Amino acid sequence: MDKSNRHAARPSGLRRAASIAAVAAALTAAGCADRVKEPQYHVYDGFALGTTFHIIASLPDTAGWCGAVDRLFEETSASMSVYDPGSLLNRLNRNETDSVDRYIADCIAVARIASEASGGVYDITVKPITEAWGFTGHDPQQKPRLDSLLQYVGYEKIRVEDGRLVKADPGIQIELNSVAKGYIVDLLGGLMEGFGSADYIVEVGGEVVCRGRNRQGRDWVIGIDTPQEGNMIPGHNRHSTLSFTDRGFATSGNYRKFYTDAEGNRVVHTVNALTGESRPSNLLSASVLAPTCALADAYGTMFMALGLEASAAYLEGHPDILGYLIYDDGQGGYAVWHSPGMEHIIGE
Repeated sequence: MDKSNRHAARPSGLRRAASIAAVAAALTAAGCADRVKEPQYHVYDGFALGTTFHIIASLPDTAGWCGAVDRLFEETSASMSVYDPGSLLNRLNRNETDSVDRYIADCIAVARIASEASGGVYDITVKPITEAWGFTGHDPQQKPRLDSLLQYVGYEKIRVEDGRLVKADPGIQIELNSVAKGYIVDLLGGLMEGFGSADYIVEVGGEVVCRGRNRQGRDWVIGIDTPQEGNMIPGHNRHSTLSFTDRGFATSGNYRKFYTDAEGNRVVHTVNALTGESRPSNLLSASVLAPTCALADAYGTMFMALGLEASAAYLEGHPDILGYLIYDDGQGGYAVWHSPGMEHIIGE
């Protein structure tokens, strides 16, 4: 599998020692030893953050890098996991603390860029709304009282000041699902560079960052999934491919996270933070190339909330962000709009 970086951090010594579970140790052994494909390029893959990861890196010395990957996954999960009740993010949402670490502070900063770009349509303070719609592990409300919840939504109602999260109202909660995974991919890319790699690709659950060249001396190649219902496995059913390097990549879509309510209406996980509404549109997926994976992650969600026409208009005016938008052609098939100048990187 041949699958960048204004906000990417380069961890230089992960300070919190933590025990690695037996399964992680087994993965480390398999990834660092048995999975070495060629003398220079090394592979490590496994399961983390509730999904799969895959790393290919050209390294002068493989000693320690797999363990460092495991520790980074562990640290970021303890910080930003929505599934761990004791994570720092969940404690912030319960107002048990106001102290933020650099992971959460960085993600808030990246998210604000997309919030400002979208005029507030994209917003990480939308958690009370997505919770009401049933997308955070809670049962959905039949008819959410959006007006009463919107008072707690608004990116301008939070800020990080002197290492603390300042909320305009204690009822405000944040979710980082739309940016955290891409940000962690950037961190892993920085980790590869810290171990001396100039040629690598990092992929976590479909989010990608890459640098340099692959084994064949060419740009890295990644696949864009067909946005059809039932296509639950990334890479199983591909719509097309892109070849690129030195960029971050992410795809957002509503074809995997949705349900049908009691009245037969389709409810999707992407909501408009200004209205609180969850409405499907003809835009089925948005794949984004950006300077960092964190930005690509946030912009992908932003485009799904904006819809096809507004997204295409934004992309036309921002050539530093490239978008590949798959939408319903109205006849049961798929159509594509992509940023001008992408023809040379699009494959079959």
